[in-house]
Amino acid sequence: MFDTMTMTKIVGGFCGAFLIFLLGGFFAEFIYHEAESHDGEAHQAYTIAVEDGGTEGGEAEAEVPFEEVFAAADPAAGERLFRQCQACHSVEPGKNGTGPTLYGVVGRPVDAVEGYSYSGALEEVADVWSPENLNGFIANPKEYAPGTKMTYKGLPGVEDRANLIAWLDTVDN
Repeated sequence: MFDTMTMTKIVGGFCGAFLIFLLGGFFAEFIYHEAESHDGEAHQAYTIAVEDGGTEGGEAEAEVPFEEVFAAADPAAGERLFRQCQACHSVEPGKNGTGPTLYGVVGRPVDAVEGYSYSGALEEVADVWSPENLNGFIANPKEYAPGTKMTYKGLPGVEDRANLIAWLDTVDN
């Protein structure tokens, strides 16, 4: 059924198809990739003219103050967000994990949990865990309190932070 001539045709067909794909890729790269001009500077071979150099989607949104977002926060959504924190923190009184217990954290003095050894970086930044201080810390702990032991990268969404802090505020009744 398969003789030498048939096998040669099949292999030749695959090699020819592969050669066409290679040449197509080469020409596409040649057409659309950066090309060097005579002065040695690289420039885009094909550019799309844009009428307005403004931001994408029109005007930039004005940032809403945290106090307004916190006033409309949803504690139930914050409870779901706390799952990220459970690896290191608990909300049971006196139960420390890798991080201190967060029971009653809103309004509590910074570095005030008995039996937990803090790094000392937090005392330099704040005295009390107000919602605003918690917001800054949860957004980016390393930037807010350089030298802190907390290795969490931060929670970027202001609504998420407000929801989490609102839930933490309800934990101690």
